[in-house]
Amino acid sequence: MRKNRSAGNIGNNWGHGKHKRMKAAAMLEAVAHIIQSAPKESFNYKQISKMLGLESQTQRLQVADILCDLAADRFAVEIDSGRYRLYQSGMLAVGIFARRSNGKNSFTPEEGGTPIFIAERNSRHAMDGDKVKVQLFAKRRGAEQEGEVVEIIEHKERTFVGKLQVSKSIAFLTTENKTLSHDIFIPRDKLKGGKNGDKVLARIIEWPEGQKNPIGQIIDILGQSGDNTAEMHAILAEFGLPYKYPANVEHAAAHISDAIAPEEIDRREDFRSVVTFTVDPKDAKDFDDALSARRLANGNWEVGVHIADVTHYVKPDSVIEREAQQRATSVYLVDRTIPMLPERLSNFICSLRPNEEKLCFAVVFELDAAANVKASRIVRTVIKSNRRFTYEEAQQVIETGKGDYRQEILALDALAKKLRESRFRNGAINFDRYEVKIETDANGKPLRVYFKESQDANKMIEEFMLLANRTVAAFVGMPPKGKPAKTFVYRIHEDPDPEKMENFAVFIRRFGHKLKTEGDRTEMSKGINKLLDSVKGRPEENLVETLAIRAMQKARYSTDNTGHYGLAFAHYAHFTSPIRRYPDMMVHRLLERYLAGGRSARKDKYEELCEHSSAMESVASNAERASVKYKQVEFMRDKLGMVFDGIISGVTEWGLYVELNENKCEGLVPVRDLDDDYYEFDDKNYCLAGRRKKRRYGLGDAITVQVASANLERKQLDFKLADNR
Repeated sequence: MRKNRSAGNIGNNWGHGKHKRMKAAAMLEAVAHIIQSAPKESFNYKQISKMLGLESQTQRLQVADILCDLAADRFAVEIDSGRYRLYQSGMLAVGIFARRSNGKNSFTPEEGGTPIFIAERNSRHAMDGDKVKVQLFAKRRGAEQEGEVVEIIEHKERTFVGKLQVSKSIAFLTTENKTLSHDIFIPRDKLKGGKNGDKVLARIIEWPEGQKNPIGQIIDILGQSGDNTAEMHAILAEFGLPYKYPANVEHAAAHISDAIAPEEIDRREDFRSVVTFTVDPKDAKDFDDALSARRLANGNWEVGVHIADVTHYVKPDSVIEREAQQRATSVYLVDRTIPMLPERLSNFICSLRPNEEKLCFAVVFELDAAANVKASRIVRTVIKSNRRFTYEEAQQVIETGKGDYRQEILALDALAKKLRESRFRNGAINFDRYEVKIETDANGKPLRVYFKESQDANKMIEEFMLLANRTVAAFVGMPPKGKPAKTFVYRIHEDPDPEKMENFAVFIRRFGHKLKTEGDRTEMSKGINKLLDSVKGRPEENLVETLAIRAMQKARYSTDNTGHYGLAFAHYAHFTSPIRRYPDMMVHRLLERYLAGGRSARKDKYEELCEHSSAMESVASNAERASVKYKQVEFMRDKLGMVFDGIISGVTEWGLYVELNENKCEGLVPVRDLDDDYYEFDDKNYCLAGRRKKRRYGLGDAITVQVASANLERKQLDFKLADNR
């Protein structure tokens, strides 16, 4: 056996120069030697071919075949798609276990790679998210890689939401959780007073070897199944989100004084005599931003973007701070808000309510008639809002030119329109989508589904918030020449993934649309805007906009500033909503520190908080969507048998997802109900294709369906094709 050498020098020792052919036996020996000489490294056929100096496509494919043969002979193991390394008998790997109710459990190694299938019999009852040690089996040709859990290193704390089934002798929790295939057995002494039909939160306490059902205990009783509050709390609990405040946090908030000391006012710029107002949704209570406006002697406008000074009241390391940090965001379900801060702060002390003196952190701008920023400053202010406008009331002033503070509102609207035009000229993407809203009664019952579009009043507020956010980010991110930028919390949006954009461009061609996928940022953005304009009012509008968003990267928080692609800003941060977003609180604290001449904060600490905030934002968004889905299913429950026109919004091997044109409710046409043919899933063309009749159901196709069932427990609508197909 040759002595092991580093992988980088292996290929040079075989004496095969470029363009030289290798015999099959020599090639097999060379490939085996490379793998054996670097047992901890993995290789694909391209890397090995390059190391051996093989350039012909025929010989490169021979290398690929040899790798498959070595894996079949248990000499090598395929650890990722097309990547192989030396097989070591009993090879162990550590990573995260994923449990699925359909039995398709999997394991992802810590170093990454393709998930490895773990059969239920080989799972040792590991739970979803557990850190485990797995023994990898040798990969058989044509079969997927498998393994067996040999040790559960670390249990992830998991709770489950479900419905109690209690009889005289036994109790079970039935759950729609996608990670469990069996009900949870609840011993009678672990019921915590739960009754049959209750919606509850439970924890698995053990899962004995050889026993089909895990054993759990009730943590909290959410209420009777079907009760609106119980169901909304169940959605929050399902996503691991809090649905009530700890008593100690409420107690701490209750003891915060709302009085403003005269010396605090003296430290701030006084805007109490300047026209100031808030513009918010009609059901809002947490007013965290206000605009002030006054005409200057030179004819320019001074516009103040005043933001609730939350960090004046919430001190570092306090119980309120720790709770806000953990929550990271307010959660907006269909019929309620679960605030990041206790209501005493979010709806009263910090909320910029009319005719009350309030402390703010502000960015004050001087703008000329063309909306050019002539000067700006970041300051602490005290304000007294003159009026609380709803968006509808402000919109009426814009449209009629009449109403309270019409001069200021019309001036701000005109400036905002110029700011918006400039932003799009610079390459911002115009995702001006409507929002699906559900109106409910006092008991949470859905009354109607309607579409809310962004109007001039919404856009006016949006533009000044964007301007303020951009300005504070540039203040820190663009230091004086020769000085490094200090640690800051940015809101970043990276460039789209080229492969996703190419796939998107291919897909929209079926609708007769084109999209350029190469060029600089501005060219690409203008191409996307042109596409979005061209689909306005067309049946595929919502689908194309949804797929365009999916082709984009997801915006997130980071201390590394890479700019914001969608807004076309080189510097951007979240400063304007500290009542409902923890990153804004971080931005306020860092601004205060740097305005006072403080040193740069610890990057690693803030990066960790950025990652947590981004993760919690995603969880909250999923919970919000789940609440909308629940209410849509509830809304459709009394419409069984009714026929609706829709559009195919998703295609999978198990059926067609259809979004109804009338109310945007989405349901599934199961593939088993397409009984006129045998349909196969074509993932490349996003369609189900009939084998005999060649009929195709593709993404974006118009379709007429009948409502077949509405399952509230699963939040699932089922449709069937209308009879006129």
